[in-house]
Amino acid sequence: MLLRHHVVMIAAAGGRGGRLLLAAAQNQMSLKRKRPAGAAADSRGRKQPEDSSTGERYVPPPTKRRAGVSFGEEHFREAECYLENGLRKVRPYFFHFETYCKGRWLGKSLLQIFASEFRSQTLEYYTLAARAGRLRLNQATVTDLSIVLKDNDFLRNTVHRHEPPVTAQPLHILAENDEIVAVDKPSSLPVHPCGRFRHNTVIFILGKEHNLKPLYPIHRLDRLTSGVLVFAKTLEVSKKLAEQVRERQVEKEYVCRVNGEFPEESVICEEPIMVVSYKIGVCRVNPNGKPSKTVFQRLSYNGKSSVVKCFPYTGRTHQIRVHLQYLGHPIVNDPVYNTEAWGPNRGKKGEINKTNEELLRSLIEEHKAKQSLDILDIAEEDVHLTLTSKESEGDQHCSQTVSDETIPVDKDPTCVHPTKEATLSVNCDDLNSDKESNSEPVFCTDTSESGKGFIDSLCEECRIVRADPSPKELIMYLHALRYKWADFNFSTELPEWAKDDWKEY
Repeated sequence: MLLRHHVVMIAAAGGRGGRLLLAAAQNQMSLKRKRPAGAAADSRGRKQPEDSSTGERYVPPPTKRRAGVSFGEEHFREAECYLENGLRKVRPYFFHFETYCKGRWLGKSLLQIFASEFRSQTLEYYTLAARAGRLRLNQATVTDLSIVLKDNDFLRNTVHRHEPPVTAQPLHILAENDEIVAVDKPSSLPVHPCGRFRHNTVIFILGKEHNLKPLYPIHRLDRLTSGVLVFAKTLEVSKKLAEQVRERQVEKEYVCRVNGEFPEESVICEEPIMVVSYKIGVCRVNPNGKPSKTVFQRLSYNGKSSVVKCFPYTGRTHQIRVHLQYLGHPIVNDPVYNTEAWGPNRGKKGEINKTNEELLRSLIEEHKAKQSLDILDIAEEDVHLTLTSKESEGDQHCSQTVSDETIPVDKDPTCVHPTKEATLSVNCDDLNSDKESNSEPVFCTDTSESGKGFIDSLCEECRIVRADPSPKELIMYLHALRYKWADFNFSTELPEWAKDDWKEY
């Protein structure tokens, strides 16, 4: 009753500020109605507890974060997905980003931290989010952003998430036994939650719709790359197969369609590759990069483009795509390495004549003009932050792009570890949401509904109407055709665009 009384008073105040406060209060009421049983004690907005002996704010000791636990039913119930216009979509949903206080935050207020590190939203937004009960400190609702953070403080930020659509092409299981599962991954689908993607990922689809969990990725594919993707079902098998990948005992075979007439003879490219940006996933040939080797063999040429087999002997990020660009035969529809941002020759022979910052700016501006920033996994409001952030080979960011290399078990993104920290921004998921529900899991269904879902008045994304990409725009002509271990050999059919009778439009 007290909250409803405040809503009436706010509404009576009028003006833009009154309307915003009214929206925040209404959303707080909505969140209260959706709160799972047992959570009421944490949501009363009680004053932060103090140490009776010192009078200072009390910070509870850290708790262990469910080490080694993979995604479960409570994660799959967070959101509902549906099929529409050849796309797989996720209805907007509330999500908790959680993290312990980082060392650089000690002695700073919440307001200072939001202003300096989480600038994708305005300070007005964070103020309203706090009043709406979206921010918590040590499980207690916090409305005073002047609170100074201390060691072991545990923060939670509840946000309204919008995931980009992916192609509705089905995820085919190639093989499964007690040790492994191999799938044919569609293009545009990330392997695991990262960036703006969570439910539109291979890990979530296999767990939610095929009851395959936990899973350990043995290798990775870029989000836009389709083809063979292998998971282990146990930690022991994961370690064994990952070791074979690290020791380069795995035979990898890809197929792609590239611009122009590729040479008939085999071509070996050993140009070193360096990462320009982990955040959006961009690499380039550079003498200071990591050693890389790819062998190419032409299969066919139709007078305009060539189908080429690729044999990567190392596993650098975007290795095949970068080497093909360097050779002057970029993948036909590569949205990153076959663009004007790389100069008149599109990066052939490494002739770019731009600094890393200038290259990133050109790529972002080109996709912004085409209204295709989702390809780079960047939201409109994050463009400035992406351009101003400093990255290097030593930085580690969660991004839409991943390399073909093995995943160390202690860095497996499908599992939650005590030392794994999440961020309060949308750049990298906290993979352990404590959101719970007693409802049954909802699987992806074919529907003609618009899928607008719940509208959050504090969410800027809810106010934006975006045109859907066409399914064709979400496909890149690069496919993992075969992966062969000592004991396993998985392959797929040639994709349609690689066949001799394929018509180029």
